[in-house]
Amino acid sequence: MAETQPNETTEKEIHALHLALDEGHLGAISRIINGIPGSEAAMFLESLPGDKRYQVWELIDESCRGEVLVSLHDEVRDSLIEHLDTDELVDATRDLDLDDMADIIVDLPEEVSNELMLSMDKTSRDMLHQVLSYPEDSAGGLMNPDVLRVRTDVNVDVVLRYLRFRENIPKPIGDLFAVGRKGHYKGRVPLETLLACDPKTPIRDIVDEDAPAIMDTTHASEVAQDFEHNDWISAPVINEKNQLIGRITIDDVVDVIREEAERSVMRMAGLDEEGDMFAPIISASKRRAVWLGVNLLTVLLAAFAIGFFEDTIKKVAALAVLMPIVASMGGIAGSQTLTLMIRGMATGQVGSGNIRNLLNREVMIGVINSFVWAIILSIVIVAWYKDVEMGIVIALALVVNLIAGALAGVLVPVFLRRLSIDPAIAGGVVLTTVTDIVGYVSFLGFGTWILLG
Repeated sequence: MAETQPNETTEKEIHALHLALDEGHLGAISRIINGIPGSEAAMFLESLPGDKRYQVWELIDESCRGEVLVSLHDEVRDSLIEHLDTDELVDATRDLDLDDMADIIVDLPEEVSNELMLSMDKTSRDMLHQVLSYPEDSAGGLMNPDVLRVRTDVNVDVVLRYLRFRENIPKPIGDLFAVGRKGHYKGRVPLETLLACDPKTPIRDIVDEDAPAIMDTTHASEVAQDFEHNDWISAPVINEKNQLIGRITIDDVVDVIREEAERSVMRMAGLDEEGDMFAPIISASKRRAVWLGVNLLTVLLAAFAIGFFEDTIKKVAALAVLMPIVASMGGIAGSQTLTLMIRGMATGQVGSGNIRNLLNREVMIGVINSFVWAIILSIVIVAWYKDVEMGIVIALALVVNLIAGALAGVLVPVFLRRLSIDPAIAGGVVLTTVTDIVGYVSFLGFGTWILLG
């Protein structure tokens, strides 16, 4: 189930829900929340602390609860599931689509998942087991096995009759997919072509045999890239035997893109996963403490480097005032390159074949910017302190640190990737350590050499 980003209408509705909740107008809450999409109702639940969250949940119609549960962040959904009994969960989830069922059934208590399995017919149960056999972040884990298959040896009128008499047509319908007698994928049957051509036309004449399919083992991020590059609404999923086993639709891909974007933002702040804004304080504190501890170690390293120049700082107090400028400028320059590299790695634009070219490019950008800003900053410092040598010191240090920031911005994520560490999580901490230490050491070192030499 695709989740939506808040638009103006959504924000008004959620604002109205908060007002009604504050004023205790439960009837108004029930009317509004049952009249909006499940994804928007989920957004509202996620904005509430635990006690109010459960109060509002009770006002959601049973027919809407499954869609709401699927749209919730995992952490919020888990906290809600803990407070619901078996019957409530079964009633809420029994009518979900198979791909949505696969997303949520692993989070349900065992007795609930067993009851749901028993309530399905054998075909649906087998298809669900098929999806669950794949990793969640793979094409097989994303797909819906309920896919419209058409044979290439029938005519268009046969397919149209099949569609008319089929009880449930998967949504969004997208294209149909042609298969051979043993279920082997043959190509796409564009829906617009199917509806426009003569009913007596053989399906084999309108099949796009060049239309690619997605392998079931493909990672979710690659699936999202394929949809972006090909402007797909839906795509077939095949196994290693080229058999059509399901399809992925654009709503599933939107979820992947959204989750990847959220994960990147969280990791840049040193947070792995924190989907619940009102998670228990102790557990949230433990998660954040890890990266605070790592950051403390890096700060201590920088302080240790400064300690070598304690005598210099005592003699030239202005150095203590000015040295954060060099470290900050290097950090910003490095962060720009780091962000570019992490994005390139995520989109597949950065690989072993172009690292050297990227490194040369970023170093040249660092050299140009370092000289421009070194000249500007040195003029400011000379005017401020009436000391030419101080201007030279800060100019030299700025050149060194901006180039170091560019080098680190390229090499740090490459190094972390080779160590199987996510650069989005650790890259910022490592980069800051490098630019702080290089900035302080270069500035204080040049200061010792030029001012006190």
